[in-house]
Amino acid sequence: MENQPMNQRPPKTWLVESILVTLFCCLPFGIAGIVNAAKVESRFYAKDVEGAQRASSEAGKWTKIGFFIGIAGIAIYFILMILGVAAGFLAS
Repeated sequence: MENQPMNQRPPKTWLVESILVTLFCCLPFGIAGIVNAAKVESRFYAKDVEGAQRASSEAGKWTKIGFFIGIAGIAIYFILMILGVAAGFLAS
């Protein structure tokens, strides 16, 4: 362990968050998050600390993008539903 101190911990993996985004928000971005999250610990324990940090950063980026796109999609859906209901009341 010449490159990393004994007490250094791996960067955040974002694996749980990526899985939740995949299931509930946005499948493609969640999968990109899972792929990058899976690389974090393996790179860290292979003494590629920089690669692990890069993978963690990418996993976080794709997870956040997927989350916010999912939230925006849900918000747009509810707005369109409300407008549809309002249009139905106005038409009758």
